[in-house]
Amino acid sequence: MNDFLPLMIDLAGREVVIFGGGDVGERKAKLFCDHAIVTVISRDFTSHLDNLSENKKIKLIKVKDLTELEICEYMKNAFIAIPATNNALLNEKISRIASQSGKLVNRVDGIGDIIIPSVIELGDIIIGISTLGQSPALSKYIRHKIETAVTPEFKEMSQLQSEVRELLKSKVHDQKERKKILWDILNDDNVWVALAESHEKAYKVALKHMDRIGES
Repeated sequence: MNDFLPLMIDLAGREVVIFGGGDVGERKAKLFCDHAIVTVISRDFTSHLDNLSENKKIKLIKVKDLTELEICEYMKNAFIAIPATNNALLNEKISRIASQSGKLVNRVDGIGDIIIPSVIELGDIIIGISTLGQSPALSKYIRHKIETAVTPEFKEMSQLQSEVRELLKSKVHDQKERKKILWDILNDDNVWVALAESHEKAYKVALKHMDRIGES
């Protein structure tokens, strides 16, 4: 039984090797190319993969038939290996070799070591949604619900909380008091209304909570 734990991983400088240059490989390359070193290995490539390569976003390696030795060589520096060819037996072979080599495997035809969730990004807010492959429809439904609830103001609130938090560190020595002020700001409807107008206005409203420091 798989025992998955949600994690945030810094992929800077790490290599993701994708086997397969079709639509699935393209989707994976687009996902990882802004975060990691991406290499795509295939007989053919989609036009978008060609464009990513021309823009130095990814590296393409054109091959014919892959031997086991070649697979090992191509993934020797990989942190994550992704078998995404249209050949199920080849995908299975790549997964086996990767696992034996201690690489993390993201499978497109089953459950591997890594499951890539549906991701919502709002500035510093990152929300991952997964049903462990059991119900893509439910993942999509949950995403819609979250996107309805987590509005663009949450992005602004994240920045506001960071700014006020840094200010409080120099003004308020009691950690419990700092925490209370930050929670009061989060629960202040006036701050949220101000955020919809401008960050500057919301900041001024938030600072009023510091004027009540020490009040019971």
